[in-house]
Amino acid sequence: MRPRLFLQVLSLEARTRMSYRVDFWLNAIVGFLVEFGVIWFLWTAMFQESGRELIGGYSRKGMAVYYLAVILLGKLVRTNRFEGAVSNEIYEGGLNRYLLFPASYFPFKYAQHIGNLGPAVLQFLLFGTVTFFWLDVPASQAPTLAGVGMALVCVGFANLLYYLLDYVIQLVAFWADNVWSLDVGKWFLASLLGGYMVPLTIFPDGVRKVLHLLPFRFFFDFPARVLLGRVSPAEWAQGLALAAGWCILLALLARAVWRRGRLRYTGVGI
Repeated sequence: MRPRLFLQVLSLEARTRMSYRVDFWLNAIVGFLVEFGVIWFLWTAMFQESGRELIGGYSRKGMAVYYLAVILLGKLVRTNRFEGAVSNEIYEGGLNRYLLFPASYFPFKYAQHIGNLGPAVLQFLLFGTVTFFWLDVPASQAPTLAGVGMALVCVGFANLLYYLLDYVIQLVAFWADNVWSLDVGKWFLASLLGGYMVPLTIFPDGVRKVLHLLPFRFFFDFPARVLLGRVSPAEWAQGLALAAGWCILLALLARAVWRRGRLRYTGVGI
């Protein structure tokens, strides 16, 4: 796929996503306030009931900052809009038109995926800045410019890794009528083992060693800890190398599943 076409698809999807601005910002603001508010009150109660100053290596304010980073960076990693899109096109026969396009299917869909995430950058800057000052985070815990740059690199790898994992699962639609249950299972594992539900530092040491080898931590926990300065440059480089390895593995798997699945595709739909 030519870079110019990739950028055109990306731009079109971003403009489409922002076409209903009032609806977009209303859903974004309400969704963020509800999600962060639930986490704030839940962990406040847990700290008060336990009487502990630190849980999993985080203070109460540190925990709030961690979840702020996870929620906002998570918006740059995943999107609900395209989860299930590939399987629906296979099941309904909508894949036919993409097979006629003078471009490969995967990069075309990934361009749409990236374009849909573009507006999330605005949410990241707006909600992150406002909430950061509301929490009155000490300067010693504030993200540095280097940390922000390193975290953005992590988000790039995490975004591709999450999409590849979702893409492989969606291609199961060549053999199954509905892959919704696989989507639910994927999100549950990603959020639980990736640091979205609870920080990975809460898990026992033996479990953390296993989780560090799996791809899930790169979705939320790793970018958040990099942003907050909890990862050394050496650990950052090692993490990116492992994330790149998972990307290559999933890309090869996706290619193999796509080739096998196309042999079964009839294009009739429902």
